[in-house]
Amino acid sequence: MTNEELRKRFNPDGSLLRRQQMRMLEILVEVDKICKKHDIPYWLSSGTLIGAFRHNGFIPWDDDLDIEMLRKDYLRLLQVLPDELPDWLALQNDKTDPAYFFFFTKIRDRRSRMLEQNGYDRMWKEQGIFIDILPVEQHPIWLHKLTEKSVGHMYKIWRTSTDDQKAIKKVRRIFDLNNKVFFPCLRGLLGILLPLSSFLFPRKTITSGMGIPFHNPRYAKEIFPLTTHEFEGYEFPVPKDADAHLRHLYGDYMQLPDLNKLSLHVGELEFFT
Repeated sequence: MTNEELRKRFNPDGSLLRRQQMRMLEILVEVDKICKKHDIPYWLSSGTLIGAFRHNGFIPWDDDLDIEMLRKDYLRLLQVLPDELPDWLALQNDKTDPAYFFFFTKIRDRRSRMLEQNGYDRMWKEQGIFIDILPVEQHPIWLHKLTEKSVGHMYKIWRTSTDDQKAIKKVRRIFDLNNKVFFPCLRGLLGILLPLSSFLFPRKTITSGMGIPFHNPRYAKEIFPLTTHEFEGYEFPVPKDADAHLRHLYGDYMQLPDLNKLSLHVGELEFFT
């Protein structure tokens, strides 16, 4: 099917999904301005990156938007966002929302309300349309899988909760133990080992930040230096060799999936303005 046929089927202009996509694009444009102002590198990632190269914009049925950056740049961005975000956007992470338990940040639109099908956001302070900002780090995949296991119980508690207030407290204890004790210890150990990286980690593996439940490897030589590519009429940063990067992650990403077996994230969505 052509891009025009896919748009007509999944996200024609004026449809609820297309309105959501355009709101996510607005958020990305604001974040892009802030990153450029403070010289903070980032790049389109995951399905957003596939969309850029396969459709020059959103995958027609896609209902999220992801960007990635190195952890050191992620920490710099978190310092400037509170002063730089316009009033219609909200910063959401463990510092701004006591019930939030992901190890990455969301930028939320305050002019909408959206609940995902997984129910994780049911007690969160901010519930607007969002984009995800994900840190990536250089560490071996086995170590990342270890951090995934160390936080996995949080998700089970939240999924099976019959008392959300108690669940929040339990989840927060696990989050803080990892975020304040276990992960810093691991990063300290890596700080000792990374000088030997040419021997221990010869391919310079980069993967999602600790505790983020995605561990597909990325390689610095495919990402840097960044270049740009069209996405919904704008030019945004993308990996230098996005084709190799995407093929490592997804195989033949240019091949459309079974269009009759698609699953969306959004459960409820409403616009206030």
